[in-house]
Amino acid sequence: MSRGRREDVVNVGSFAFERGGELDLDVAYAAYGDPTDPTVLVCHALTGSQYVAGPAPEGVSGQAAGWWDALVGPGKPIDTRAYHVVCANVPGSCYGTTGPVSEGPDGDPYGPDFPAVTVGDWTRSQARLLDALGVDTLYAVVGGSVGGMNVIDWAKRYPERVERIAAIATSPRLDAQCLGLNTAARRAITSDANYGDGDYYGGPEPDEGLAVARRIGHVMYLSKASMTDRFDRRVAERRADDHDDPTAEGFPYRDVASYLDYNAERFTERFDANSYLYLLRALDEYDLAADYPSDAAALADYEGDALVLSFTGDWHFPPEGGEVIADAFEAGPGAAVHRVIESDYGHDAFLVEPDRVGPPVRTLLERGASAVTTEADQNATPDYPRVCTGLLPDA
Repeated sequence: MSRGRREDVVNVGSFAFERGGELDLDVAYAAYGDPTDPTVLVCHALTGSQYVAGPAPEGVSGQAAGWWDALVGPGKPIDTRAYHVVCANVPGSCYGTTGPVSEGPDGDPYGPDFPAVTVGDWTRSQARLLDALGVDTLYAVVGGSVGGMNVIDWAKRYPERVERIAAIATSPRLDAQCLGLNTAARRAITSDANYGDGDYYGGPEPDEGLAVARRIGHVMYLSKASMTDRFDRRVAERRADDHDDPTAEGFPYRDVASYLDYNAERFTERFDANSYLYLLRALDEYDLAADYPSDAAALADYEGDALVLSFTGDWHFPPEGGEVIADAFEAGPGAAVHRVIESDYGHDAFLVEPDRVGPPVRTLLERGASAVTTEADQNATPDYPRVCTGLLPDA
């Protein structure tokens, strides 16, 4: 059996969404390693894809292509010589799994008629995919950001199917500040004249609104210290594109503005505005304790190991949220550990600092949560590439 990447789309049949609506669901996935080895499910972040490692097809670029290449592969922390690794694109996205851009029964894209999507829907669609692949028990589920919410939802929803989890740079729910910023991002999209009622396919797309939304997102992923270090008040080397700002004449075009403009424009080339709205809403509405009296009650049936990783500079998913998750796991029968990693990068540290993330994840997979110590993190660090490109990760 080849251990290289395999990719496919599986129809999981009629799928009923938690907030209403039902349709025939395709789930696109990529798999690495030997299917007879223990299976590790990797959950991608907001606008990520199933292409967790290696190159991606045309049209899947930037942060969606090989977004955890430093962690997944032969000899890497999630070692494809030892594990069968699966990553599935989530419902509502635009990378192969059924979403707003997919063709509906009338032959046109679903657009705004696509059902509302929740993180729970992502988890259930992954379970249906794994059923189709003949995978019953997961050796581990690993993911960061909203993918980390997806991870803890697995422990909540299917505790009997998971042996260990790694929830990285995540929280049991968003706070009011993040909810407010995501609201502003959605308003930017829906206020774009090209958005209309969301049926913009075949005509001008709401790229300006989507670009503004993405700028807001990028600022959320950085810490104040990392922004100062990377940009400060420096003037950009390139000239400003025409943004129809009459106040800009005679003033410098700053490096931070250039960065946000460039990456926002690239993002509109690879992502769909409706998908962004749907996925943001799923992020906003996730609450670990939903339908339970507490977070601990939601995880009470999970008996496996749990590793929670947080980063000191992450104000989007701060360490306090990780501590809440770890406390909830610790109240149950399994082993749980929370490690807070010193980092000035902000939320994107979970992707751009693989040298900090890889060792504890490797230890969890090889020896369990109780073996993850600060000393192990420091002493078992291999030589990882430092991922500090001009493209920041996706929440």
